[in-house]
Amino acid sequence: MQQPAPDNPIDALVAEKGVLLADGATGTNLFAMGLESGEAPELWNEDAPEKIEALHQGFVDAGADIILTNSFGGTRHRLKLHNAQDRVFELNRKAAEIACRVAGKAESRVIVAGSVGPTGELLVPLGALTYEEAVEAFAEQMEGLKAGGAEVAWIETMSAPDEIRAAAEAAIRVGLPYTYTGSFDTAGRTMMGLAPKDIHSVVDDLGQSPVAVGANCGVGAPDILAALLDMTEARPDATVVVKGNCGIPEFRGTEVHYSGTPELMSEYVRLAVDGGARIIGGCCGTSFEHLAAMRAALDGHREPENRPGIADIVARVGPLRNKSASESGAGTGTRRSRRARG
Repeated sequence: MQQPAPDNPIDALVAEKGVLLADGATGTNLFAMGLESGEAPELWNEDAPEKIEALHQGFVDAGADIILTNSFGGTRHRLKLHNAQDRVFELNRKAAEIACRVAGKAESRVIVAGSVGPTGELLVPLGALTYEEAVEAFAEQMEGLKAGGAEVAWIETMSAPDEIRAAAEAAIRVGLPYTYTGSFDTAGRTMMGLAPKDIHSVVDDLGQSPVAVGANCGVGAPDILAALLDMTEARPDATVVVKGNCGIPEFRGTEVHYSGTPELMSEYVRLAVDGGARIIGGCCGTSFEHLAAMRAALDGHREPENRPGIADIVARVGPLRNKSASESGAGTGTRRSRRARG
C-alpha cells in the first residue's frame, strides 16, 4: 500500500500561497555569465561560486518561491565526461549550500530544490546501465544535495519511465521528498514514449508518493500547456508542475536566442494557472526579466478562471510545434537525454 510523502516544504507553501513560482533557466543564464560550451556548469560550484550565487539571487529578486540547485548534471555518469566522477558528493553539496545561502537571506520563504537530471545513459535493455546502477548513481548525488541543505529532490527533464523510477527510489532511500518532471518534446510524448496523462502512475508502486509531478523544457509554451491539460485532467487533485521554455530557440550567428518575450511568458503563467498548475516556472531561455514578469502575472491572477482548451492556448500564445499526445502513437525513442537544462 502506498505511503504518503513525508512532510515537505512544497505542500506547506502551496497551502499558504495557492500557486508557487519556480525559477528560470540555469544553462542559458550561465552562458551569459561566461560559461563555455562543453563546460560542466557543476564545476562552477567550486570554481566560480559567486556566479552561481548571483544566478540564484537574480531569481529570488525576481520573485521565485523555489530555486533549483546548479546540479542538473551531477551524477557520476555526467561528471565522468569532465573527469569529475570522484567529486559527486562535494559538487552537489556545494550546489545546495550556495542556493541555501541565497534562500536564507530572502525576505520571504524560498524553497531549495536539488536539481537531478538524467544520467545521459540508456538503461537495460536499450543500453548498458542497469536499474540498480541508476539508483546508486542518483542516491550518491542526492546524498550530497541533502548534506548541503536541499529540501526536495527535483528530478527533471526525464524521458524514460524506468529512469524516473530509479531517481524516485533513490530519493526515498536518501530520505528526501521528491518531485519529477518529464520533457514531452516528441509528438507530445517524451522521447521514450511516455504520455503526459501517464506521468502520475510511473512510481505508483514505490511506496512513497511524489510531492509533485509535471513537465519541463520541451518545445515552448503552447506544447507544455497542452501537456498540462492532459496531466491535470488525468489527476485533478495532483500538484502539477510546468516549467516551460521561453519560446523557441533561434540561431543568431553562433548564439542561441529564445523567442519568448516577458509578455508571452506572462500569458503562459495565466493559462497555466487556469489549466490547474500549482507550480509554474521557466526553463531554457527564461531570464530574470522574464521571471519578474511572470511573478507580476501570477500575483495578478491567483484565482483560476475558465479552464482553457487547445484553441484558447493557440489563440493566446501561438500554435503547437508538435502533435498532441492523443494524436500520436506511443513510439519509443532511442536518443540520449540532453546534456543540460536551461
